[in-house]
Amino acid sequence: MDFVKLFLYKQWSDQRLFKAIAQINQEKYLDDYNFAKQQFNHMIIIEELFRARLENKKALHTQTNTEVLPAFDELQQRIEHSHVWWIKFVKQIELIQLSKVIHFQFIDKKTGSLSIEEILFHIINHGTYHRGNIAHALHHAQVTHPADTYTVYIHQHEPERRAS
Repeated sequence: MDFVKLFLYKQWSDQRLFKAIAQINQEKYLDDYNFAKQQFNHMIIIEELFRARLENKKALHTQTNTEVLPAFDELQQRIEHSHVWWIKFVKQIELIQLSKVIHFQFIDKKTGSLSIEEILFHIINHGTYHRGNIAHALHHAQVTHPADTYTVYIHQHEPERRAS
């Protein structure tokens, strides 16, 4: 599995979604706008929690979301910072390290363990799931949801892989 390509895809799809969220008419669809922000806030927190686990650092969060939503610009900055960190991480990791098991404590205080490979898969899969939730809010707010599938990404970034 090419995790570098997957995290570049995640960055691309998150950026496209942020552009779409910015188009929501907040006066008319504030609940949908806030829902989209809440979903991204949760995604970033999960990424930060797993980053801390990989770095063997204390978690910055005690919950998987916040009562007060950060500003839209702050969410964009945090997710971009997260993209940079994850892409750098997967570029530097060696294949043999992917099977290393990380032991940690979940937010609910129960212990768990995942291999680095499983953590990377979880971050990609988790983002896809929540982008789908945001797509529903965009639809409800009458904003076109950008195509954000992996195949669209590949065909845009590697056009030679698509037959004419």
